Amino acid sequence: MAGEARRKTPRSPRGKYGIMSDMLEIVELGDGKVERFNARPAFPQEAEEAAAKVLADIRARGDEAVADAVAKFEGAKLAPQEFRLPPLGERAKELDAGIVAAVGQAHERVKAFSEASLRKAWEMPTPRGGKAGEFFTPMDRVGVYVPGGTAPLASTSIHTVTLAKAAGVKEIVACTPAGKTGEVNPVLQYALELAGATEIYRVGGIQAIGMMAFGTASCRKVQKIAGPGNAFVTAAKRQVYGYTAIDQVAGPSEIAVLTDGSVDARWIAADLLSQAEHGSGWEKSLCVTTSRENAIAVRDEILRQTATLSRREMVERVIARDGILIVVAPDLESGMEAVNRFAPEHFEIMTKDALEVMRGVRSAGAVFAGPWTPESAGDFVAGPSHVLPTGGAANMFNGLTPDDFRRRHSFVAFTREDLEETKGAIETFARIEGLDAHGRAASIRFAT
Repeated sequence: MAGEARRKTPRSPRGKYGIMSDMLEIVELGDGKVERFNARPAFPQEAEEAAAKVLADIRARGDEAVADAVAKFEGAKLAPQEFRLPPLGERAKELDAGIVAAVGQAHERVKAFSEASLRKAWEMPTPRGGKAGEFFTPMDRVGVYVPGGTAPLASTSIHTVTLAKAAGVKEIVACTPAGKTGEVNPVLQYALELAGATEIYRVGGIQAIGMMAFGTASCRKVQKIAGPGNAFVTAAKRQVYGYTAIDQVAGPSEIAVLTDGSVDARWIAADLLSQAEHGSGWEKSLCVTTSRENAIAVRDEILRQTATLSRREMVERVIARDGILIVVAPDLESGMEAVNRFAPEHFEIMTKDALEVMRGVRSAGAVFAGPWTPESAGDFVAGPSHVLPTGGAANMFNGLTPDDFRRRHSFVAFTREDLEETKGAIETFARIEGLDAHGRAASIRFAT
């Protein structure tokens, strides 16, 4: 339907839902608003400049600069020796039993999935009796970042540290903001300790990334940093790449739902809102449906449910910024193509025969197939990590896996016969590239 004029869709009564009714549109596939919705900057200039300034200061002044940044951006006055949290110890017994059980269930499921997903060493025979293959070893020391600004993300503790532990990493550093009080939510700390964090620091934002990447007197540098964060954390991760490895660049949360109208509109609306409530205001929720009646029902449900949420104001900011879009597609095939172009962090397939429809997925961080698989199951307990690429990066990056915390090594073990068979080609390449010693390294083994 590209090029067709947008069909006007009746709006919900303004008196019932207020100004939000006029902001939440339903458009046809091919409307220019779809492409504008897809465009989201990965690196805001404000975040880039702030990250560069703070990181340079940390490189120059170490812990002193970290403490200054914590005081300025988080509000807590901490001396470097106070950065690292003492273990919960007996305080863990004060936690609600139901919360402990939920964290434990999530940890067990993520651990099981992580251990099953680890790549296995393998080898193959070479043509003349030797061997070649790959094997893997864990990194020695890694860092994970766990956001805590708008909510204590205990689930992120599980979805990062558990993977590093499953990979066999011995030293796992975790950083999370503590805010003005200087205190870390005890549930979040419990989750970090259960998952296997060996050091926990009450340092957040750019300063946490700098401390882990460069190393300071209070915290030795890490080999890799993983975990989600806001635009400033994302900018900082990008800028320390090279000083340390990073998992990916990830920004505000996003979700796309593809539906054929066979799944309850209330469910679809709830799933779309699950990502819009995260708090930055820049989240994205896309619904692509093959049914106009379903589109209207989903729109009305979004407006109705928004009014009941504790984070209503955060969701309304997303709606006001055109962060929720409902698109009507002529069929599932074109709808799937629209979602692939969006390349969402989370992709729900709420259709009949969802696993069959899933064969068309090319660009998505994580896929949730069928009406009984809300994205929130993936956020908390399903098994795969919820640390996923955003901002369209799902068309080139993968979600976090345990193998991100391991080093891959290839190996070759030639026999005399293998080298003899390939010696001529080695010498030819050496001659082409003007690398005499390369060629001699092969030929000298057969010299008399």
